Amino acid sequence: MHTKILAFLLLFSISTVNVFAQPNWTLKSDHDGIKVFTSPVPDSKVKALRVECNFQANLSQMVTVLLDVKTCTEWVYHTKSCTMLKQVSPAELYYYSEVSLPWPVKNRDFVAHLTASQNAVTKVVTVDGPAVAGMVPIKEGIVRIANSKGKWIISPLKDNEIKVEYTLSVDPAGSIPAWVVNLVSSEGPIQSFKALKLQLKKPEYKNASLPFIKN
Repeated sequence: MHTKILAFLLLFSISTVNVFAQPNWTLKSDHDGIKVFTSPVPDSKVKALRVECNFQANLSQMVTVLLDVKTCTEWVYHTKSCTMLKQVSPAELYYYSEVSLPWPVKNRDFVAHLTASQNAVTKVVTVDGPAVAGMVPIKEGIVRIANSKGKWIISPLKDNEIKVEYTLSVDPAGSIPAWVVNLVSSEGPIQSFKALKLQLKKPEYKNASLPFIKN
């Protein structure tokens, strides 16, 4: 996430430093209300990235979609598979995902630990999804992502509207050509968030309710 994805889940950016520490964000694109920001990363040719967008949905609907990892392939850019490994609680789980990359680059995979929490005063929801070691053996022909940090911050607005901010930092492991990096960093945010808008409108999320979320 990883968030849902979530984790590398969006495959938005490739960076070896913590994206949350980047201070100088520059708006690079604004399409259909989806804003994509980048920030320079010391000693790296690849910039860090942040995505912001408002959605017509409530907090429970958004969090339900993010925790519904089996549907990640329906909206998360280049996600080939996503499987629940362990449901710790309604607000915590572990999942495995494989990310499809253009030939001749090898696919990547990862195991992520997804947790959701809400500030009791502001009602802002945070969904963290760092990659973790173990649980799934390393597979031949697929490169394992060991270092990845994804975070969703979901803030309530008004009239059934929320603001979503997604940031991601990931070391893709191994070598990836610059053209692949450019592809996923330019297309990933827009395509995933467009698909997320459609995902939220599906009937199964219309009356979503979670015991740990207050709308």
